[in-house]
Amino acid sequence: MQKVLPFLWFDGCAEEAAEFYAGTFDGCRVVDITRYGEGGPAPAGSVLTVSFEIQGQPFVGLNGGPHYQFTPAVSFLVNCQTQDEIDRTWARLADGGQPLQCGWITDRFGVTWQIVPEALQGMLFSPDKAASARAMAAMMQMVKLDLPALQRAFDGR
Repeated sequence: MQKVLPFLWFDGCAEEAAEFYAGTFDGCRVVDITRYGEGGPAPAGSVLTVSFEIQGQPFVGLNGGPHYQFTPAVSFLVNCQTQDEIDRTWARLADGGQPLQCGWITDRFGVTWQIVPEALQGMLFSPDKAASARAMAAMMQMVKLDLPALQRAFDGR
């Protein structure tokens, strides 16, 4: 069993969210669904938790009620290899979601994701400080990240 596990509090839509993620991310699957029994705070048989995995990372979604909401203060970073992968993931999460800035997007359930090209880390932490600054300045102007444009900025083209 994994020691640290993202546990997400939903208001009655944990199963819908897990199914949405299964259609959004390659390598995502619903693993298990538990249901409320008699005497619980929700009707017996309704979904209590949904266990799912995204590319091997386990998550649990809880139908805990309306008491808590997600904020961008907690987000999940998705490293993407190509612009096509960025575009595809972004488009899926944008369906009912809200694009933010610098590759961040909040999905229809209120969960915030950072859709980032894997190469960006190398650009931002490059020993070439001028190139790094150009990449950072380009990123700050973007909503969805554009890997070719970031690379051009980094290269000074």
